[in-house]
This record gives sequence, structure tokens and C-alpha cells, in this order.
Amino acid sequence: MRHYLLSIQQPDGGPLQPELLEPIMREVAAFNEELKAAGAWVFAGGLHDAGAAVVVRPGGGEPLVTDGPYVEGKEHVGGLSIVKAPDLESALAWGRKLARATTLPIEVREFQGEPRDHLE
Repeated sequence: MRHYLLSIQQPDGGPLQPELLEPIMREVAAFNEELKAAGAWVFAGGLHDAGAAVVVRPGGGEPLVTDGPYVEGKEHVGGLSIVKAPDLESALAWGRKLARATTLPIEVREFQGEPRDHLE
């Protein structure tokens, strides 16, 4: 089994209204339960808005800390899931399910190295 990152690409502009967000969150909770039941769950969580980000940049002396996201854009990573899957096609199947649950684009990327190296 390999580890894959499923990152949720969320549009900027703050959270949805509760009546729109609640059904999506129910779908995401069901997705997470399916991951757990299949033994594919490693970790998942939502992130605060990109405006809450802080960037630490190396420099000649002390690293510089700045407010705001690393890259300004129309979208940001709004949350993520780390899943166990035997291959990319299986990870993409989970990505498709998460895209349906969130109604947002999902980027799927494999971790380098062996899964045991990520959990030490």
C-alpha cells in the first residue's frame, strides 16, 4: 500500500452559508467513514481560510515570518485526506468520491518513500 494526498482545491471567498455547507459536510463525513471501513484512512482535516496562513521563509539570518498565503490565487487548499491505496488508480477512485462529496476539484499526489517512513 502507498500513501496518497487528496487535497481539496477550495475557491477563495470564505465559507459557504450553513444551508449549503451542511449537506456537503454530511457527504464528507460519509466519505471519511467509507475510508475507515475500507482500511484506507490515514488522516483527514479541514484548514482555516488562506488568509489565516503564515509563511516562514529562510534568509541569510533569522527566517522571515509573513502573514498570508505563500501564493495568492483564486483557490487555496481547503482541506486534505491522506489515504492508503495499492496504486494510483485506486487513489484516483477515492479522489473521485471526495470530489463528488465536496463538489470541488481534488488533487491526487503520491508520497515519496515508503509508508512506514511517514508514520515514524
